Amino acid sequence: MKKMYFIAIYPHQEIIDEVKVFKEDLALNFSNSKALKNDAHITLFPPFERELDLENDIHEAFQKIDTNISPFEITLNGFGSFPNPKNPVLFVKPEENQSLKDLYLKVKERFNFKNYSFNPHVTVGYRDLTWENYLKAWEIYKEKEFKTKFFVDKITLLRHDGKWVPIAEKKFS
Repeated sequence: MKKMYFIAIYPHQEIIDEVKVFKEDLALNFSNSKALKNDAHITLFPPFERELDLENDIHEAFQKIDTNISPFEITLNGFGSFPNPKNPVLFVKPEENQSLKDLYLKVKERFNFKNYSFNPHVTVGYRDLTWENYLKAWEIYKEKEFKTKFFVDKITLLRHDGKWVPIAEKKFS
């Protein structure tokens, strides 16, 4: 049986709740409810599929990620978007952050089987967001202010079991 996995950074619950307000706005006013299924996060390695029998290999590779780094702060500041007419995405933007890029490179050392361009973001709207609704929402969100920061001191490995569930985490040392 195949399962989906991915690696992410999660902010603390208070920020997850703050971002959920934007997701609820998009669900209510722009017919976009898919993003409500997942808590706010920054993806370090996108979803990939593996046989459940191989999960130990995934755990091993995850534990070998070099997390011998200092915890660091990420500032979320304003909104951005990927204006792809077939699959538009609305998100909260993290400010440029070298520590985040370095962490991504450390993950990529162990998980490098998928070509993936790293555009860190916290998704607010996607999947069932139509192009028309994206354009309407972007008119509002491109000027909307939202600024907060959180401390990153671990990464999380998740598996999809009907919904995404954390199956391992690795603290920075």
